[in-house]
Amino acid sequence: MGMPDRLRAAAGFSVNHDDRVVPSRRPSKKSKSGGGRGASKPRRRSSRRSRSLFGALKRVAYWCLVLGIWAGIAGAGIVLWYGAQMPSMTTWEIPDRPPNVRIVSADGQLVANRGMTGGEAVGLHEMSPYIPQAVIAIEDRRFNSHFGIDPIGLARAMYENVTTGSISQGGSTITQQLAKNLFLKPDRTIERKVQEVLLALWLEQKHTKNQILEMYLNRVYFGSGSYGVEAASHRYFGKPASEVTLSEAALLAGLLKAPSRLSPARDPKAAEGRAQVVLQAMRDSGMIDDGQMTTAMSAPATRAAAYWTGAEHYVADKVMEELPSLIGEITGDVIVETTLDLNLQKVAEGTIRRLIDEKGRELNVSQGVLVSIDNSGAVRAMVGGYDYANSQFDRATEARRQPGSAFKPFVYMAALERGLTPHSIVRDAPVKIGNWTPANFNGKYHGEVTLAFALSRSLNSVAVRLADHVGVKGVIEAAYRVGIESDLQNNASISLGTSEVTPLELTAAYVPFANGGYRPFVHFIDKVSTPDGTVLWQRRSGGIPRVVNAEVIGMMNSMMSDTLEEGTGRKANFGWPAAGKTGTTQSSRDVWFVGYTAYLTTGVWFGNDDNSPTNKVTGGSLPTLAWHDFMAAAHQGVEVASLPGWSGAGVLPATAAHDDIGAAIAADRTAAIPSAEPAPGDPFGNVPPPPGRVTSILDVLLGN
Repeated sequence: MGMPDRLRAAAGFSVNHDDRVVPSRRPSKKSKSGGGRGASKPRRRSSRRSRSLFGALKRVAYWCLVLGIWAGIAGAGIVLWYGAQMPSMTTWEIPDRPPNVRIVSADGQLVANRGMTGGEAVGLHEMSPYIPQAVIAIEDRRFNSHFGIDPIGLARAMYENVTTGSISQGGSTITQQLAKNLFLKPDRTIERKVQEVLLALWLEQKHTKNQILEMYLNRVYFGSGSYGVEAASHRYFGKPASEVTLSEAALLAGLLKAPSRLSPARDPKAAEGRAQVVLQAMRDSGMIDDGQMTTAMSAPATRAAAYWTGAEHYVADKVMEELPSLIGEITGDVIVETTLDLNLQKVAEGTIRRLIDEKGRELNVSQGVLVSIDNSGAVRAMVGGYDYANSQFDRATEARRQPGSAFKPFVYMAALERGLTPHSIVRDAPVKIGNWTPANFNGKYHGEVTLAFALSRSLNSVAVRLADHVGVKGVIEAAYRVGIESDLQNNASISLGTSEVTPLELTAAYVPFANGGYRPFVHFIDKVSTPDGTVLWQRRSGGIPRVVNAEVIGMMNSMMSDTLEEGTGRKANFGWPAAGKTGTTQSSRDVWFVGYTAYLTTGVWFGNDDNSPTNKVTGGSLPTLAWHDFMAAAHQGVEVASLPGWSGAGVLPATAAHDDIGAAIAADRTAAIPSAEPAPGDPFGNVPPPPGRVTSILDVLLGN
C-alpha cells in the first residue's frame, strides 16, 4: 500500500528530483544536439586513464618500497639473530691447519708427505704463479677488488640460475669459501650462509688479499685425498707446486668446482674439459694471451701414472707408526729425517719388480722383499712388496715366513761358541730325532765333512746334529742375541728354520756378522724437527753392545764366504768380499738369500701372499740374482773392504768331531776381542762400533 502524500510530507520523507541516487535516463536536449559540455567527454576519459595508470604505478612503487623496507628489516633481524649465535668476534681466530709430516731421505730428498692434508703448506712465492691466477680467474674474478662479498658476482649468479632453471652458479667469493672451510659445516642453510658472510667480512678486515688467497690454496680440497696445492701437485703430477705448468695449474683450478667428480684419477676427460674452461677464463681476464692459451690447450697436463707407487712409501708408513712414540701427539708440521738412501731405494725397487716382471709368471712368484741395513742399524733401503699402490701390506716388517736354511747360521754360531771351528768334522748322514727324520735337499749325503763345507752346501743333517748337541735352547738364545725377535718354537726342527720371522728381523740378525759382533738398534729415523729448525727428537750415538765374540764372527764369515765362492749362493758373487746364506722352505713356498759386505747387510725374499708354492724356485736362484744386482749397484765406486776375519787359530784335529760332537765342545768363549772396524770414509755413513764393550744377554734384551 502506498503512503498518502500528506503523511509522507508530515514524516519528512518527500524527495525532489535533485535527491535521486540514480540519474534520469531521459536524454537531454543538449546532448542530442551535440553542443554544450557534451563535446569534452572523450578528453576527460583519456585524462582519467592517465591518472589511473600513474596512480597504479605509484601504488606499486609504494608497496615495493614498503616491502623492501620490511625485507631489509627482516634480513637485518636474521643477520642479528644468527650473528648472535656465533661466539664473540674478539675470540675469532684462524684455526691451525692440520699438521703435515714431511718425511725426507738421509740427504734431504722428499720421501713422502703424510697427515690429513697430504702435503705441507707453501707460500704464494713458493708455488707456480699460474696457480693463483687460474684459481682467481675461474673462482672469483673480482677477488682483488671486492670486500669479501661480490654483489655483482652474486647478481650474475642469481640471474644465471633463474634463466637456466638450475643452480649452476653459487656466487661465493674465495673469501667466503675460505670462511666456510675454516669455520663452518657444509650445511646448506640460511644460518650457515649468514655466518659465512659475516666471517668473510671479518677475514677481509683482518688479513690481506695475499694472506687470504694463500690460506685458501693451502687448505682447499682438490680431490683424491689431497688438501692444498702442494699435496695436489704431488698427487696428480708427481712434482711440487713450484714446478706446475700453465696447463697443470688450469687442471688444478678446474677441480675446485667438483673435486671428486672432476678428479683426473677418476675422469681424465672431464678434468681436461674443465681445464680448458679455466684457460679460456684466464685469457678473458687478461692473465694469459691467445698464444699461451693455445699452447696450453694443445699440450694438456699429463697425470702421473699412479699415486704412491714408490716402495719408499713402505718406509713412510713405518715412520708414521714409530713417530708418536718419539715425539708424542703431532700438533704441528714436522720434518722427519730418515736413514733412507733414495738412490739405493730406487735400485732395490727396480730390481725386485724387474725380476718378477721377467720371471714371475714362469716361476709362480708374485711378491718380493728386499731390506738393506748398514752396520749402525740404519735401514738404507726397504721394499715391502711388488707394488705399494696395489697393496700397502708391508711384507718386510709384518709378514712372518719360515726362513728355512737362512736360519742355520745361528745354529752354527752356537756350535762355534762351544768350541767347534770351521774345520771341525761332522758326519753328513741320515739322522733321526724321535719320530722326525729330516733329509738333505737332494737326498744325497757326503759322509764326513767340515762345518765349513756343510754350511756352504746347506746340509740339513749336519744342522740337525749341531742343534741336537748344542741344545735347542742354546740355538734360540743365540738367535735372540743377534737380533731375532719373533717367538721361536722349542723343537729340533728349528735348526732348519721352521719358526717364522720377518725379513727385516732376519736381515738385522746378520748385521753382527758384518760389523764384528755388535748388535745395533735397527732404525728408520735419525731426527725430527719443526720447519723453523727446532729439534724435537734426535737419535743419540750411544754404545752398541757386543753380542758375539769377534773370533766367532771371523769363523762365521770364513764359512759363509764359501757359500758365495763354491756353495749354494754362487750367483750372488759380484767380486767383493762377501758372505751369506740361502734358504728354501718346503715346496719352495719361501726362498731367501741374506748376505753382507763390510758395509751393507741385505736380505731378499720371494714367494706368494697366499703361501702357495713357487715353481721349484730355490734360495740360490731368484734371491741371489736380486741380491747380486742390488749389491753390485750399491757398491759401485766404493773402496773394497774386507769382512771381519779369523786368524785360523784354535783349529781342532780333523778327527776331533765325527758323530760325537759333544767331545769337541769346550768352554764358552765370549770375552771381548777388538773387532775389525768399517773402512775409513765409509760411503754408507756407518758409525764404527765403540771399543769392545762386554754386555750380557740381559743387557741386550733390555736395550742397554
